[in-house]
Amino acid sequence: MPKTKMHSESHQISRIGWLRAAVLGANDGIVSTASLVVGVAASGADRQALLVAGAAGLVAGAMSMAAGEYVSVSSQSDTEAADLARERAELASDPEHEQAELAAIYVGRGVEPAVADIVAAQMMAHDALGSHARDELHINASTAAQPLQAAVASALTFTLGAALPLVLAAVLPMGWLVIGEAGGSILFLALLGAVSARAGGAAIARPVARVVFWGVLAMALTAGIGRLVGTAL
Repeated sequence: MPKTKMHSESHQISRIGWLRAAVLGANDGIVSTASLVVGVAASGADRQALLVAGAAGLVAGAMSMAAGEYVSVSSQSDTEAADLARERAELASDPEHEQAELAAIYVGRGVEPAVADIVAAQMMAHDALGSHARDELHINASTAAQPLQAAVASALTFTLGAALPLVLAAVLPMGWLVIGEAGGSILFLALLGAVSARAGGAAIARPVARVVFWGVLAMALTAGIGRLVGTAL
């Protein structure tokens, strides 16, 4: 009998742990820093004030992103750990019920009851906790919470995203700074949407439109506030 050739596949879902945090960090870095620079520039501030505000926003934003991601993803990780501990105790106290529960899950997915019983018994013998984690709790290695990974990815990508509008603030002529900052940041956002869509295996148009819309809205609002404040002062 010929040997069965194993077919390995790479799926985008395996990237979800770091991709979500990376896209969020870069998007927030571009939008928040560009909006801050545009708002301050619209108030009539000089270049030094723009750069100080932008740099302070970069550092504060990167630390906030790292802390926020770490705390929120740690909460998810704690919940997963608690669910796994409870499942481990249930497997130890009543394995027959847990096997029947696993078989019922397979039946619900379309497997014939007799076959589901056999599969559940084999899965319990192979890796009982892993089977329940995957099929009952929907926890697996690809989607499990990783707080440190999320925090580092968010902080680094926020810093990279925030650096782009900060560079524009340093090199653009003051007379063109608001328009140039807004236009350049919109371009950066469009590129981010395209890259994140490609990394996630999705169509490009909708992610690009999504990030550009919210970026334009944020910059327009801060520019309006800056203009009002500058006029009042």
